[in-house]
Amino acid sequence: MFTGIVQELGEVQECNQTSSGIFLKIRTSSSFTENLKDGASVSVNGVCLTVVNANDTNMLFDVIKETLRATNLDVAKVGSIVNLERSLKFGDEVGGHILSGHVSCKGKSQLIEHDGEVELRIECAKEWLDFVLLKGYVAVNGASLTVAKRGESSFSVYLIPETLEATNLSEITEESFLNIEVDQSTYASMKRQK
Repeated sequence: MFTGIVQELGEVQECNQTSSGIFLKIRTSSSFTENLKDGASVSVNGVCLTVVNANDTNMLFDVIKETLRATNLDVAKVGSIVNLERSLKFGDEVGGHILSGHVSCKGKSQLIEHDGEVELRIECAKEWLDFVLLKGYVAVNGASLTVAKRGESSFSVYLIPETLEATNLSEITEESFLNIEVDQSTYASMKRQK
């Protein structure tokens, strides 16, 4: 489980094809990897991945084909910047909302700057857009955000300077696909009502 508060940015150092998917090596700080055990869960762009091995500044992950199909890790390459969060511990402050790291879908994005505001608009598959509620929570590349607008095929969030600085959302282009995880409590509640 995660909170959607991105703790650090990491940089992909290696991205190699394997028979089961890809092997990722991500560089980060020694404070992020301190006491990180093999087998631990780390959110990488909102995707819950299992640490194969970690040292002072690098983490290694095996990413299977199913994960690549469902997430934007399919376009990871050397130099890619990714959002990182370690798993939640009991007693930790929950600054965002509870996330599973199981991405619902990925959507094409667009950054719109107007009058000093930064709007991030993301296309979303209809089957998941039904669970994106105005003023509700959504995770985008692992960052917990509040839904500001909702259209027929997309939703928007507004990004504050702190979010732009602390995440990789400032680097997106109109061709970027972002990982979306709908709020699990909203999803569960609405599924029960159907």
